[in-house]
Amino acid sequence: MTRTSATHGSTARPGLTLAAVAVVQFMVSLDLSVVNVGLPRIAAGLGFTAAGLTWVIHAYALAFGGLLLLGGKAADRYGRKRVLLSGLGLFGLASLAGGFAQAPGHLVTARAVQGIGAAALAPAALAVLTATFPAGRARVRAFGVWSAMNAAGGALGVLAGGLLTQYAGWRWVMFVNVPMAACALGLASRGIAPGPPGARGGRPDVLGAVLATAGTTLLVFGVVRTDQYAWTSPVTVTTLVAAAVLLAAFLHVERTTGREPLVRLGLFANRSVAGANAFNLLLGAAMASALYFVSLHLQQVLGTGPATTGVMFLPFALGGVGGSVLAAVLGHRLAPRTLLIAGGLLTATGFAWFGLISPDGTFVTDVLGPSVAAGTGFGLCLGPVVSTATAGVAPHETGTASGLLNSSRQIGASLGLAALGTTAQHRTGRTVTPEALDDGYALGLTLGAALLLTAVLIAVTVLRRTGRPVQADPLPTRNRPH
Repeated sequence: MTRTSATHGSTARPGLTLAAVAVVQFMVSLDLSVVNVGLPRIAAGLGFTAAGLTWVIHAYALAFGGLLLLGGKAADRYGRKRVLLSGLGLFGLASLAGGFAQAPGHLVTARAVQGIGAAALAPAALAVLTATFPAGRARVRAFGVWSAMNAAGGALGVLAGGLLTQYAGWRWVMFVNVPMAACALGLASRGIAPGPPGARGGRPDVLGAVLATAGTTLLVFGVVRTDQYAWTSPVTVTTLVAAAVLLAAFLHVERTTGREPLVRLGLFANRSVAGANAFNLLLGAAMASALYFVSLHLQQVLGTGPATTGVMFLPFALGGVGGSVLAAVLGHRLAPRTLLIAGGLLTATGFAWFGLISPDGTFVTDVLGPSVAAGTGFGLCLGPVVSTATAGVAPHETGTASGLLNSSRQIGASLGLAALGTTAQHRTGRTVTPEALDDGYALGLTLGAALLLTAVLIAVTVLRRTGRPVQADPLPTRNRPH
């Protein structure tokens, strides 16, 4: 790697590269969950309606997920470091603007711009990691660190959100990203080599990105509004049909465009890519919904405050970090497919256990055990799913493959929260009592377990069995780009 970096006029620093990518992933993952605990106070502070409040989450997840493929393609086309630094700058500025929001529309817009920045920086960071640590033990260790930061950010985001909301005010769930973005900018500037020039070719497929984002947004919008309009109503049917038309148009553009397609559909012929992304979509759907339901259950059913709720998520956070470390240790002995199956089953068990929550329950009886099980299983999945999704992908498509994987998780998160949230709300009904709320949250958590079992089935049937992982780093046979 040193020879390659020197060829391009800069010396790579693998340690700083890993640190920069770890901070980036922690920040992105934290931002997906840090607002959850603060949602009730955000609603009170800015005047959100119950339905409008979910768009604080959806605006970020949809912009993030819908534009990740474009971000991955831009990283391949214009250079990973350049796109990573640009995305970090935009993310930090949007976080600052969101903290100063004075109306619901201001915050939703800031969250959408945050998603755009994250869509640029996340695939670029993951592509840098994949290129810097191409094989062997170093790759397993690097992805172990990455997945630990992913798990810690997602779970500690709830803890940080609770503490910040109660003691500093809800605006700090946005401001907290600014120093992290600045830190990541400094590390990435110093530690990541510029790498080779971007791949030459036509301009990135902006039309495809617009169609994909618009289609998924309409799909989520249609599902969310079923609390007001029945599934068979003209409003819902028209919205969902329009979403299907836009998504079909996206697939047509990707097959026929004369420009560089947003994603080469031939990538899905790789069973590792297809299976890992399907698994990741369902994992994202279940995880985002679980964090949402458990946070609301603790506050609205059990009556705990934001800070206490955040502390109660610590077992989930520690379980996620522990699972990630365990995956790194076992990654030398077990195939990624095996770890995905084990992690998926353990996470599903935790969610099914969460589904037994009751309005008379306590943290010890209803939250502690399932948090440890679900968190550990989630951590077990993170590194192996990335390693699987990028296996056998050509170097010039690593950014696209990384963007595709991140996109599947974010779109899954938004679709899962829309579908399971709406289902829970239908179960709750119009009588908003602790018992009714608990009934709806329990149903949503149980359905999350079903999604994880479906993900395990995909891992069993789609992903190929592979041999034991490489036990030592192979000697470099050719220069590898950063």
